[in-house]
Amino acid sequence: MSKNEIKVGILGATGAVGQRFVQLLENHPWFRVTALAASERSAGKPYSEAVTWRLDTPIPAAVVEIPVSLCEPGLDCDLVFSGLDSAVAGPIEAAFAAADYAVVSNSKNHRMDEDVPLLVPEVNADHCGIIDRQRKRRGYGRGFIATNPNCSTIGLAMALKPIADRFGITRVAVTTMQALSGAGYPGVSSLEILDNVLPYIGEEEEKMERETLKLLGRFHDGRIKNARTVVSAQCNRVHVQDGHMECVSVALENETDVNGLAEALRNHRGPPQELGLPFAPRRPIIVRDEPDRPQPRIDRDAENGMAVTVGRIRPCPVLDMKFVVLSHNTVRGAAGTAILNAELLRTRGFLD
Repeated sequence: MSKNEIKVGILGATGAVGQRFVQLLENHPWFRVTALAASERSAGKPYSEAVTWRLDTPIPAAVVEIPVSLCEPGLDCDLVFSGLDSAVAGPIEAAFAAADYAVVSNSKNHRMDEDVPLLVPEVNADHCGIIDRQRKRRGYGRGFIATNPNCSTIGLAMALKPIADRFGITRVAVTTMQALSGAGYPGVSSLEILDNVLPYIGEEEEKMERETLKLLGRFHDGRIKNARTVVSAQCNRVHVQDGHMECVSVALENETDVNGLAEALRNHRGPPQELGLPFAPRRPIIVRDEPDRPQPRIDRDAENGMAVTVGRIRPCPVLDMKFVVLSHNTVRGAAGTAILNAELLRTRGFLD
């Protein structure tokens, strides 16, 4: 192990998000998986025996024989990625932070805590500065908690950021068509989703409406002030394996046209691209001009699943402009953004 590599643990390593962490961290140039943790049912077993592997690549050889531990401080690592279920994540993540672990979480429990950054690096990288306040307020030493948003919120926020910066946004209406993998495994019953659309996903609309405002908010004087934009979300589950699609309409403070909006989206870059972070997509937002794109099956893996694809940009007769957003919900919408968050936090000195 290189002296510059950081030892990494994964909490909830046998679950859907945990498996994606394991897959994506294989051969990472900065992070080396040295600890895997899950429930009592899995503890003590080699990872290959504890996990029912669901991804389309083999279990990375480096983790096959790692014994699964309980989700308790004492793991041989300095940074933990949390893919824990929200039913248990809150106190476990807090315990690790208090024990001087850096915690980068995909779970919802601490997202809206006033001293916890809710991060998408191309959107609000400066919000990681609130970690200093978190450490002081909670009495943490080296440890802290940083979170990424809900899977559907990430794609929306990435598309809204350059529009808000360039033109200002007062109102957002978004209707989602969300993939089955977003429900975890085994997820939605086949008898429910075949020949059907489910027009309700528990808490999803509320998450999108509140998390977007924190993401687009300003970090000033040690605090995050939410954006004043109004967001209305309607969320649906559809019969697609991976890839969340969102139909978005926006009301703008300053006028633009299709070409102006497309240019703002296409040219957007953030600190991950400027720093050349290992997991950063070269083009965080890809704009498609075809009338029938984006499509999940064709576009979800753009930039290794880390890009957001936007298409069908056109005037909206109710608000001002409308468009379609697509993102890979378990890569960009979950583990991938968490890994990119950790890379950003390292460059800002929070993993020293």
